[in-house]
Amino acid sequence: MNNFNYGSGDQQSLDVYVSQVMRQVFTKMFLAMVITALSAYMVLSVPAMAAFIFSNPMVYWGLLIGEIVMVIALSAALNKLSNVGATLLFYAYSVLNGLTLSCIVLVYTSASIALTFAIAAGVFATMAIYGYVTKNDLTKFGSFMTMALFGLIICIVVNMFMHSSTMEWIISFVGVVIFIGLTAWDVQKIKRMAMMTDYSNAGKLATIGALSLYLDFINLFLYLLRFFGSNRD
Repeated sequence: MNNFNYGSGDQQSLDVYVSQVMRQVFTKMFLAMVITALSAYMVLSVPAMAAFIFSNPMVYWGLLIGEIVMVIALSAALNKLSNVGATLLFYAYSVLNGLTLSCIVLVYTSASIALTFAIAAGVFATMAIYGYVTKNDLTKFGSFMTMALFGLIICIVVNMFMHSSTMEWIISFVGVVIFIGLTAWDVQKIKRMAMMTDYSNAGKLATIGALSLYLDFINLFLYLLRFFGSNRD
């Protein structure tokens, strides 16, 4: 529980504290996005590195598996890690993500990627603001979105064998809806957690929140890219 003894007259102090935590969350998320972009740029700037990653399926799949393992490890060991350790592991994950996401520049035009990024940023910001200011309890909604996400993952696995273009479009649409919803829910959840967290755990909470929102944005961007991305000739 929060160490502060907030009375009715100290609501403003609580609001300031929560705002500080949320700023840490979005700052860490922004830095992770920058690291991901720089990591992707590094791959594209070194042809030998790009060839090594994308011409060797074992390397590419190894990176993808490494990302999954790192997210699981970060989530499982977060309570045992220091704030610095958790943050460094989060940024290491963003580096790996940049290595794998660099392939989209080889598939889609730069203009369509920039347009999709702008759309994703606008949608994400809108839902983040809604999640922060709404008085409605999004817990049940968030739980439904989480269950829908598991269903989406199953559909993705099934379509890996079916190779249905129609199913792929449906998956992309549902993915956009799910991560729009998860963005609002995650922001509200982080805000409520901040209200129950003292200063000593604020940094770690910021890392947890930044990771959740980072994943929401990346997935939202990738699913929107299916609709707005233009393939290179």
